[in-house]
Amino acid sequence: MDARRQTIRVTRLGRFVRGRRPDRNPLRRASDRAETAVLALLLVAFLVAAPFTALTSGQWALAGARQALAQEASWRQVPALVLKTAPPGQDGGYAALDSQTRARWTAPDGKVITGEIPVPLGTAAGATVPLWVTSDGQLADPPLQSSQVTNDAILAGSLSVIVLATLLAAIGMLARRALDKRRMAAWDAEWRAAGPRWTTRA
Repeated sequence: MDARRQTIRVTRLGRFVRGRRPDRNPLRRASDRAETAVLALLLVAFLVAAPFTALTSGQWALAGARQALAQEASWRQVPALVLKTAPPGQDGGYAALDSQTRARWTAPDGKVITGEIPVPLGTAAGATVPLWVTSDGQLADPPLQSSQVTNDAILAGSLSVIVLATLLAAIGMLARRALDKRRMAAWDAEWRAAGPRWTTRA
């Protein structure tokens, strides 16, 4: 059974290739040759544009990451003193991993700031937690790591290639649909011309 399925698949693939081979077959219609040309053009366009698209998208992502890294260069990690005990986690049911509570910390410029910061549930008052802040003491996310920058660039390049392939596939489907309409119209016209010769009236 598996061998039969494999044979059918190979036959279908061979039929697809033969139907689009640029030969001098007299049965091949102009629309068939046009479809072959469109498919070849789309394939060449993908092979040429895919590396350029991936490279451009990756460089764009790297440029944005470098800009973020330059901004994050002035960020510092400082100790924050928890002023109020964070609520404990709830037994049973979903609960957030962090909770907001009041704390005090000293900015890199020496200014003492008091505000709400995220801490693990149940953090007791008087505890010290590390905190990333900007040069003026405002809360900040942890800086990007080099691995994150590389992964973002790879992801941007991969997604751009996928988008390009999807766009070209959509163009190919639209072109084939238009050619199918022309083929159906040609078949209908040929049948109208040949039908009366094959039909005999009683």
